[in-house]
Amino acid sequence: MRLITEKVVGAFNSGRPARSGNTKSTGNELFLHNNLIARRINGKVEISNAGWSSNTTKERLNGISGVSVCQKNFDWFLNGKKWDGSWIAV
Repeated sequence: MRLITEKVVGAFNSGRPARSGNTKSTGNELFLHNNLIARRINGKVEISNAGWSSNTTKERLNGISGVSVCQKNFDWFLNGKKWDGSWIAV
């Protein structure tokens, strides 16, 4: 896991603000290149790839507790189930 992911996504997991490079946590929202990729609403975490199927997006999402995103034959899988990248609670 990259240092930025550890720092900023770790802060998001703990509900704290942090910023490093292209990634920012407000404590309840996680942004990559100013695109919202995760949010906490009423204690539940929701994620999205914000339309970007990049390795960096996958890396940041994988840093979130309870999230495992992988790719096979250009398809993304979230916790073992095919996922189109749209908003979903985890």
